[in-house]
Amino acid sequence: MIDLRTYVFIDSLQLQMASFLCTVSKGYFPVGGQACSIVEISPGIEINRLTDIALKATKVTPGIQVVERLFGLLEVHSDSQGDARQAGAAILKELGLTEEDRMRPKVLTSQLIKNISDHHAQMINKVRFGNMVLRGDTLYVLEIEPAGYAYYAANEAEKASRINIINVSGFGRFGRIYIAGEESEVLVSKEIVEQRLASISGRDPGGSED
Repeated sequence: MIDLRTYVFIDSLQLQMASFLCTVSKGYFPVGGQACSIVEISPGIEINRLTDIALKATKVTPGIQVVERLFGLLEVHSDSQGDARQAGAAILKELGLTEEDRMRPKVLTSQLIKNISDHHAQMINKVRFGNMVLRGDTLYVLEIEPAGYAYYAANEAEKASRINIINVSGFGRFGRIYIAGEESEVLVSKEIVEQRLASISGRDPGGSED
């Protein structure tokens, strides 16, 4: 049995988000404005077979493929929204599932840190793959389950206001995003992101232990 954890379509990758994916991708890099589909399953090894199905079904390019024992993640992108959607639909057909069989995202942590200090910013900047957080910025940290929705959340944050994507972790047990910027801009993104995540349908992800 394959457990469908994340299934989400992104209609237009924002410029920062597309650039961020390039820093963590081992596949073919996306560019801003492209559409993408993200699928996360368990067990992870099955993502190889589903990648094959998606690539043969339509004209998409794979960016991220993560194969862990427990979880597997695939991101495919295209200039065509239709192609990106069709790739996801081909995976669902192979699994005999619908969008409603996915897990809906569950927010585990939502933190705002205002007027961040120099040394705190430096610690975060040492391990980030995106932009830098600066002294005085407001930092928003979101932790969600399943992990794959982190990419969607970060993209929606960038759509909503003028923020900087600092880091996104979108595979494993939990997903995390770090965004920063002017307090008013970060607050707008926080509100929009949490609204969008709450609107995604699916089944309850259940309990969570780190």
